[in-house]
Order: sequence, then C-alpha cells, then structure tokens
Amino acid sequence: MENGEIAVILITFGGLFLVGLVADLIGRHTPIPRVSLLILVGVLIGPSVLDWLPEITKQWFPVLTDIALAMIGFMLGQSLTRKRLSTFGRPIIGISVGVMLMTAGMVFIGLIAIGVPIELALILAGISPATAPAPVVDVTQELDAKGPYTGTLLSIVAIDDAWGMFLFSFLLVAASILAGNGNGLESLSNGAWEVFGAILLGLLLGFPMSYITSHLYPGKSTQAEVLGLVLLCAGIAEYLHVSYLLSTMVMGIVVANFTKHHRHRAFQEVETFEWPLLILFFLLAGASLELDVLASVGLIGLAYILLRIIGRIIGAYLGSKWANCDSRKCNNHPQNQNHFKWMGLALLPQAGVSIGMALMAVQYFPEHKSTILTVILASTVVFELLGPPITRQMLIRSGETSHSIKGL
Repeated sequence: MENGEIAVILITFGGLFLVGLVADLIGRHTPIPRVSLLILVGVLIGPSVLDWLPEITKQWFPVLTDIALAMIGFMLGQSLTRKRLSTFGRPIIGISVGVMLMTAGMVFIGLIAIGVPIELALILAGISPATAPAPVVDVTQELDAKGPYTGTLLSIVAIDDAWGMFLFSFLLVAASILAGNGNGLESLSNGAWEVFGAILLGLLLGFPMSYITSHLYPGKSTQAEVLGLVLLCAGIAEYLHVSYLLSTMVMGIVVANFTKHHRHRAFQEVETFEWPLLILFFLLAGASLELDVLASVGLIGLAYILLRIIGRIIGAYLGSKWANCDSRKCNNHPQNQNHFKWMGLALLPQAGVSIGMALMAVQYFPEHKSTILTVILASTVVFELLGPPITRQMLIRSGETSHSIKGL
C-alpha cells in the first residue's frame, strides 16, 4: 500500500470520527437523533449524492457491520435477565409476538388484496417483522433512557430477530411449496440451523465468559477480554453460517444472568468503545443507501411500508392489552401507561437483518429478485431515516428520559 493510499485512509477515518462528534453535539440540542444525522450525512457524502468517500470504504462496511452488530447483540443480552423477565415477561412476550404476527399478517393480506402473487406476498410478509437493533439501542443510549418502558423495548428488540427468523423460515417454506420449487425442507433446515446453531454457540462461549469475568480477573473485566470473546463468537458464527447477532446476544444473556461478581462490568467495557464503531457503521450505512430505488418502489413498495407500520401499531396494541399493561402498571409513570400500546412505533427501524432475509429469499425465487430487493432496499431507506426520530419521540413521551414531555 502506497503512502498516498494510507493518507487517504487516515484522513477518511479522522473526518468520519469528527463528523460523528458534530452529529452527537447537534443531537443533544435538537429533536433529531444522532443516528439519523449520521445516516443523513452518510447519504450526502455517499455515491447517491456527493460521492466523497474513497472506494476502499465499500470494503470496510461489511466488516464494520459485523463488528458493530456483534457488540449491539451482546449489549442487548443484558436486557433479558431473570429479574426483568419475571417482572415484565408477559409484556415482552405479548408485545413482541403481537407485533411479529400482526406485521406479517397485515403485509400478507394487504399485498394479496392488491394482486401480488401469493409466494411473493409470503416472502415480504416473512421479512417485514425484522427490526434493526442498532438505531433503537443508540437512541436509548443517547437519551439515557431507563425504566420499564425502555427495558421492555430493548428486550423486545433482543428477541425480535429470533422470532422473525423462525417466521421467515416457515413462510419461505410455504412459498417454496406453493411455487413448486421443491426447496421447502432446505430453507426450513437452513433457518432452524441459523437460529439453534446461534443459540448453541452463544451458550458454549457465554458460560466460559461469565466464569472469566467472575474469577480470572476478579472485579475487572478488561476490554481485551470482552472484545476478544465477542469478536470470536461473531467470527465463528459467520464461519458456521449462523446468526452472529443472535449468538452474541445469547452470550450476553448468559453473562448477565450467570456472572457472580460485577456482572455489569463486561457491558460497561463494551460501552467505552462502542460509539466510535457505531459512528463509522451509521455513516457507511447511510452511504450505502441507494436513493434511486425510491423512485422505482411502485405500489407494492408503498403498500409494504404502510402495511408494516399499521401492523406494528396494531400488534403492539393487542399485545399490551393481552399483557394487561394498564392494570399491571408496567410503567413507573402512571400517566404514561398507554405508551405500551404504541410501542410498535418505536420498532420501525429496519435494515441489515431484513436485507439478509431478502438475499436469502432471492436464492429460492430468482424470478422475483428485482421486486424483492427493490421493495426491501427502498423500505430500508424510509425506515432508517424515519424510524429513529419516531423511536426517540416515543421514549421521550414514555417519561423515562430527561427530555420527557406529556404523553399521547
């Protein structure tokens, strides 16, 4: 590598980190979340607009995505402790399952109603429940949101992709059978392996990590230890073709529940270096968004976006009613109890997991490649730009941040 190329890389890194600093400062004094600012700046400096980034950044993004989401997965693990599940297990299960089923159901029924082929409707319905965890987690951290609503939201995000992968696998099987592709059992086995293999890997590495945290370094969980084990888990997951997000999340769950001493230290160590990684991740995520797909999204894409929003709203409402959130006083702020019914609005962000599902579906239905990728990529642009500000407002209205305002 020549000196000029090294200089470009260093200048790019330095510039991107400074952009992240500015976005963080602006986000603290405006209603716009810093994640939205970073994604917007990424779009601006990316190929779709100014095209300022060097070509080499395209090689960084897949690696940064894996690292950032591995960290996010591990951090989400601390949201699923025995104490929290014993207190809020019913709302977590009720809302997450309600959102998943209603989102998929609304998308499927709505697309069938406008004449979409049944196998394509099943595929898009299977992709629709997926939530992008990174924007949701970052908004909660930016607002320093803490409380039952925030904890329930993070717990739902933590298990959302596991539910989603199960549902996607079954709907992909159904679509394959209806289309006569003969790939139903293969897609089901791949989906099952991706979920159960990830859980097994997380358990196998989680228990040694909890022991190390408690014994090898009493009272001190070093950054090297945490970073090494989280990246090791993500790397093995990639090699085994299982979900690295789910595997690191399971590892985080084990550490949060079975570490005997200083169980929060491992997560605190991740927080110290998580934000610089997320700066690069969100900026490059924005740069990778293709704005031109919005122009070609068509009726199917618009229907998918609207139906997904409606499904999440209805699903959260029904799930919260089933969980008796009002009578159980789920919220520390009684005047804001109704916000559990509107939690579906806080679950709008959609990105990497949905794109991965779309790419998997395309392997089985190459004839629908153009429609699937266009709809999912276009909706990703919409939900990545609109989702975080709405999530921010829902957290503020919940009364669990310093920015809290009156409820709906």
